[in-house]
Amino acid sequence: MKEHMRILFFICVFICGNPLLSVHAQEGSSGYKIINKIRLEGNEKWDYLFSDDAAKRLYVSHGNMVQVVDEEKGTEIGRITGLDGVHGIAIAHDLNKGYISTKNDNAVTVFDTKTFIVSKKIVISGKSPDAILFDLFSQKVFVFNGHSNNASVIDAKSDEIVANISLIGNPEFSATDGKGKIFVNLEDQGKVAVINSKSFKVENVWSLGEGKEPTGLAIDNDKHRLFSACANNLMVVLDAETGKVITTLPIGGKPDGAAFDPGLKRAFSSNGEGTLTIVQEGADGKYTVSENFPTQKSSKTMTVNKLTHHVYLPAANFEIPKEGGKATVVPGSFVVLDIAPK
Repeated sequence: MKEHMRILFFICVFICGNPLLSVHAQEGSSGYKIINKIRLEGNEKWDYLFSDDAAKRLYVSHGNMVQVVDEEKGTEIGRITGLDGVHGIAIAHDLNKGYISTKNDNAVTVFDTKTFIVSKKIVISGKSPDAILFDLFSQKVFVFNGHSNNASVIDAKSDEIVANISLIGNPEFSATDGKGKIFVNLEDQGKVAVINSKSFKVENVWSLGEGKEPTGLAIDNDKHRLFSACANNLMVVLDAETGKVITTLPIGGKPDGAAFDPGLKRAFSSNGEGTLTIVQEGADGKYTVSENFPTQKSSKTMTVNKLTHHVYLPAANFEIPKEGGKATVVPGSFVVLDIAPK
């Protein structure tokens, strides 16, 4: 009996004296937690969202509007309405301008980020504008058109179209290295196109190897790595300078979005099955999946605030009509999950 008590005593001392084990005992093994579910009005579907990190504002596409959320308070502070099928949002922070791609009218809406007042609507020649990106290096907005396999380029100072770029496949998410290169996933090709942001020429098209139907794309501009989330539950890590496949990693089902947090050296894949795959870069430069964090079914797109390290994913509950047909959003169920490191 004394020996048994002595063993229990030493186990207790070991656990209580080890802060790391104490935390894990209280909080579980996950490094993240959902700290808020930001409820927003509207019962429509959604696509991209964008974090203006310095301003701590979240822009959320939602049906025919974009809702602007104060990230600290978790409340809506404005909205841009009258949009015909929102896809993506890009922010030119220094110019106090925002750009919204809308698929149904093949247009890009320009608004003031201080007042949220629309200043211009730019009709483009491409079909179904989807992903959109502001490139600080070139001061251009790149709009990727899903149904015409091309990109429209807008001068952010004049808000005029200055170029159209042909692509060999259907463009999806995009990323910039901030030094003259734009990268975009080609979903139907299993490849990544590399565009020169000054000449507007496609300089390279790289294969994603085992990766099929890539959607989400993120970049680590310090290590020159691209992270492409693919429909066959793989994240492909590419060398952003050579196009060489560095590694492939397993991710959750129904992936769509991707992001990279440079401060924590973590890449993410948001998965519609209801998980967030977290990929950690180790001290040896290798990548491993640290966890598949439970989120909510339908939370397939994402963004990350690179200053606060908060991750944001929109989601809603769906119902399927008894007679069949398309699933619809359950009224009042649309939320943005605010996920933070512990």
